Amino acid sequence: MSGETDRVKQRPYFIWDYDLTEDDVRSILRGDNEYEKVQMMVRILESARWEDIWQYLTVAEVRRYWQQIARWLRPEIREAWTWAWEMWGYGTT
Repeated sequence: MSGETDRVKQRPYFIWDYDLTEDDVRSILRGDNEYEKVQMMVRILESARWEDIWQYLTVAEVRRYWQQIARWLRPEIREAWTWAWEMWGYGTT
């Protein structure tokens, strides 16, 4: 149990410029503040390793917020995700 408690108190590797813990990141993603949620999703999609993205987000969540997320993504990341949506059969979102 101590290992889990320590993990939620640590800063995730993809958050280098804010003093946020694992628990803070998950709270933002569950919260009602749409701006903060979208910004956190952008950070995860741009900076987390592929396998780690899905520890925080679901495909359904990313698709739900895609129009808001896409505005903030770096162009090369946005293009890669747009291509992925098409390859996965979701079409252009």
